[in-house]
Amino acid sequence: MIGDLFIALCRVPLLKKKLWRAWYNYLARAIRAPDWCFMNYGFADRESSYLQLEPGDEQDRYCIQLYRHVAGAVDLTRRNVLEVGSGRGGGASFVKRYLNPARVTGVDLSESAVDFSMSRHRVEGLHFRVGDAEHLPFDNESFDVVINVESSHCYPRLSSFFFEVRRVLKLGGHFLYADLHDAKTLDEWRACLRGSGLAILAETNITSNVVTALDRDNQRKVTLIQRLVPSLLRPSFQNFAGVRGSQIHEAFQSGPLEYLSFVAQKQI
Repeated sequence: MIGDLFIALCRVPLLKKKLWRAWYNYLARAIRAPDWCFMNYGFADRESSYLQLEPGDEQDRYCIQLYRHVAGAVDLTRRNVLEVGSGRGGGASFVKRYLNPARVTGVDLSESAVDFSMSRHRVEGLHFRVGDAEHLPFDNESFDVVINVESSHCYPRLSSFFFEVRRVLKLGGHFLYADLHDAKTLDEWRACLRGSGLAILAETNITSNVVTALDRDNQRKVTLIQRLVPSLLRPSFQNFAGVRGSQIHEAFQSGPLEYLSFVAQKQI
């Protein structure tokens, strides 16, 4: 019931950003567990199963594999990379440690999530700061690559976000992007991305890969929720995490929700 009310209120544009910010601030303050650094639904395919990870990263394999699928679409070597919606910092840390960029900056609307990320991920060349995806606190043409993973569905005005991505990208820079979306409005989503002036170079429907990851990672997430979350809030957290039998999981399986990844580029 709590989760249903939250989702209903998030459909009100004036409330959406405030509610998501409050939610992620609560999570970062209330749950400081250092082993919870990712909040995405994950990715699984034959190729990603061969990804070599350090022992400390293995528990987050499926969440990391989603970042590998998205951020690994172009060569990041010596690039200046921005992640918008960096959350608890696990994705930005993976990108910096495994994909060889010169610098990674994670920006997030949640002050508490940024504080958590700065204390948890002490990696040379990795930085975090507070910022709004619709009003990015960076100069024009500051980055070679912008990454956004499973965050944009929280933004009230996607068009503003896409224009900001184009603004901060250098000419020829790439936008590496993935999120879930209502299957009925996929064409509007694509049109909004193209309308920003970014050219879509590749689009992949990864819904089945996400469902496979959710199923394989199910028990770990259930155990984590039971350990960290008060019993009253567990049903909402289980849906938030997409565990087996939740509304989110069923929506991916039956079709109302689809999950797509994009490679886009600033060409003009």
